[in-house]
Amino acid sequence: MSEENKLPDQTEDFDRIIPVNIEEEMKSAYIDYSMSVIVGRALPDVRDGFKPVHRRVLFGMHELGNNSNKPYKKSARIVGEVMGKYHPHGDSSIYDTLVRMAQEFTMRYPLADGQGNFGTQDGDPPAAMRYTEVRLQKLSEFILNDIEKDTVDFQLNFDDSLQEPTVLPSRVPQLLVNGSSGIAVGMATNMMPHNLSESIDGCIAYIDAVSEGNDIEVDELMKHVKAPDFPTGGIIYGMEGVVQAMKTGRGRVVVRGKCHVETKESGREKIVITEVPYQVSLDALTDKIGQLATNKVIEGIAYVNNETSKRGGIRIVVELKRDAVANVIINQLYKYSELQTSFGINNVAIVRGRPKTLNLKDLISEFIAFRMEVIIRRSQFELRKARERAHLLRGFLIALDNLDQVISIIRNSPNPEIAKENLINANLTLKTDHIIQLLGPEEAGHPIDEVQAKAILELRLQRLTGLERDKIRDEFADIMKTIAYLNDLLTDEKKRYGVIRHELQEAKDRFGDERKSSIEYLADEISIEDLIEDEDVVITISNLGYIKRTSATEYRQQKRGGRGGKGAATRQEDYVDKLFVASNHDMMLFFTEKGRCYWLKVYEIPQGEKNTKGRAIQNLIQIPGDDKIRAIVNIKKVNRQEYLQNHFILLCTKKGIIKKTRLEDFSRPRANGVNAITINDGDELLDAKITDGNNEIMLAVRSGRAIRFHESKVRPTGRGAIGVAGIEVDDKDDAVVGMICVPFENKEITVLVVSERGYGKRTKITDEEGNDIYRVTNRGGKGVKTINVTDKVGKLVGILDVKQTEDLIITCKSGITIRTAVSSIKESGRNTQGVILIKLNENDEIAAISKIDEQEEAMNEDEINIEPTEEISVETVEGLADVSSEDAPDEDMDEDTGGEEEMQED
Repeated sequence: MSEENKLPDQTEDFDRIIPVNIEEEMKSAYIDYSMSVIVGRALPDVRDGFKPVHRRVLFGMHELGNNSNKPYKKSARIVGEVMGKYHPHGDSSIYDTLVRMAQEFTMRYPLADGQGNFGTQDGDPPAAMRYTEVRLQKLSEFILNDIEKDTVDFQLNFDDSLQEPTVLPSRVPQLLVNGSSGIAVGMATNMMPHNLSESIDGCIAYIDAVSEGNDIEVDELMKHVKAPDFPTGGIIYGMEGVVQAMKTGRGRVVVRGKCHVETKESGREKIVITEVPYQVSLDALTDKIGQLATNKVIEGIAYVNNETSKRGGIRIVVELKRDAVANVIINQLYKYSELQTSFGINNVAIVRGRPKTLNLKDLISEFIAFRMEVIIRRSQFELRKARERAHLLRGFLIALDNLDQVISIIRNSPNPEIAKENLINANLTLKTDHIIQLLGPEEAGHPIDEVQAKAILELRLQRLTGLERDKIRDEFADIMKTIAYLNDLLTDEKKRYGVIRHELQEAKDRFGDERKSSIEYLADEISIEDLIEDEDVVITISNLGYIKRTSATEYRQQKRGGRGGKGAATRQEDYVDKLFVASNHDMMLFFTEKGRCYWLKVYEIPQGEKNTKGRAIQNLIQIPGDDKIRAIVNIKKVNRQEYLQNHFILLCTKKGIIKKTRLEDFSRPRANGVNAITINDGDELLDAKITDGNNEIMLAVRSGRAIRFHESKVRPTGRGAIGVAGIEVDDKDDAVVGMICVPFENKEITVLVVSERGYGKRTKITDEEGNDIYRVTNRGGKGVKTINVTDKVGKLVGILDVKQTEDLIITCKSGITIRTAVSSIKESGRNTQGVILIKLNENDEIAAISKIDEQEEAMNEDEINIEPTEEISVETVEGLADVSSEDAPDEDMDEDTGGEEEMQED
């Protein structure tokens, strides 16, 4: 064939080719593909919360009759049924979906009831589908209820041979309850599971508001739907990201595993992990902790083992070395391992065929709108069926009212067709009065039609007995009531909301449970003071750094001179070094001997019984091992700016240095503390007080001297300053033992001093004539005698400002604690040794003194219960006489008026 002959044919071929822009063609094709993935595979529908594969698996099991009250069926049979009829994408995707729906550690509320190996939380895979069996859970049947009542649309399957539902008529907010995750094209979804009871409570709150014509905001819904609730439990740590997700549909939730500390018989501690974050493998977590210990990332771990069993639940044991602090190790595990995990919340779902990001209110409103549509369609279906049944029953009633004539027509008809025609043409009508009244004269006058005539011919003769005739009449009356109810329901939206509410409540009653994941709020997210009783507590810190808080009511009042009761179970070489009384709602400022300041709420201090040793303070605040708490200040109004600006923190050291800093400088807490004062070599911080700038200060030293000067003598300086001289401390063995900072014009206040051998006394600031007993001097002087120090009395250990209505709490190095009324300690002069406040055992000494405001009724000495310990022998309480000033040794020390530039001693 010549070339000329080919050209016309080629021209015709070119005419059939349509040139297109390749960029536009790729864009269009990719959009079609991406939308197919988004809508058809990866993202859940907001109405029932399912992706197509989940929906097809549940519908396939429903079609097979694989219900919860029927025997299990092989998983392979379910997979084959679904793949062959509805989901032609391979058996692995179907079986993986089926396995996931049966795993209790994956689904908050499993939808399939599996029998066999469906995998473990350790990361073990499930057995092959030929070995496992499965059936529907009761919750799944609840989700599939009413699917036969035209409640949802159906569509053709992949080969147009069968019908499958486009959505399931779920009675529970499945998407909110079980969540979903998936990666589509250009978008993804990651929705957290929630507690079913909480989710339904949120839906009911929304219905109650909307049905009354009101609106409801996310904040109100969050009173019911508090946070995600994971099937593996754990602790939701912080609510900021959760609140953001509830309001915007995007956020971040931090989940921690649950653990506690156990003590072995050898005294060593071990951390026991009982819950891990969602989707964290137990074996992987155990291996990670082992690697961290091996690589010295976390020091202090001796051994880690996964002791999890089906009967005993999750148990990962982390054994610690002897010197390890358990709380420090736990915090390191949170930081470096999967014991703390964060999840990004991205609530993307298909809403009316389009992907959309949804907040909590959107999720609930879309579900309720869908349930409203289901109720309407179900009511219409049931109304249609009720009317059809009522129509047949009306035909039966006509036949019963004209029974003889009907029988005659049937007997005289040669065949069924003619009998049917004769019944229609006989113009038979109702004759029973109450049926006519029920239907109305117009409706009752209709003769038998073709449908009714056919049903009459098929009626069994036994239905013509008297009892059966009554059943037909009763059924007709009931069906008419049903029709009236359904008509009313379809015209009244408020009643439909009531039906939705009732069905949701039924679901909650049947399937609701308690939360598995607890919520731990961060300090800046919620004020939990309202949840904690505001009562006085006694805070004790031992010499080795153990802290606890105990209700002040546990320290029962005793008579002066009593032996006391066991106050704290300490180690033999430990003793209570600091005792302080505060309120549960106070903010505590902890000052260490090296001059650092740390913050802690009183209620955050672990509570313990009076005779327990407490918790290591390093487990609560980040204090270096070579530092220790020396002073505590409780702040009641830390959030008021005016209070912060007009109050100060006074600090003093053992070498007599004093410093004043504005409280505002300590108003911004830091986890690792701040520098409060610069300490000179060989010196230590001793005490700290809060003041308003108009008080007087008294410092006392071990040798029995005290100095009094006005606060204005100390100017405010920054946190990093050293301070100025408060009292002269010459002797190397001498040191400051305490500081008082009070308005001394208050005549009720007296100065209480206590010696290390249990002696004490109260002395007024001024006498009755107004003369100073403690003379006001400049700071930096030697001071005057405040107690007569002897070998019998011992050195001075403490000084307090007290009132008659207060109680004194004395703690000894042995752990013995006594509480006695200040009013029982008599007043005496400066130059006396005082009276015995507590009888001490040999080699025992006073360790700390403190006061409490609320005075309790005194107990008789014979009512005192003393708990013996190995270190302390219990003796009978003896009455001890006061040692007055006349009995004191005749030692004298004149008052001293030392100043900043010149100090002299008489």
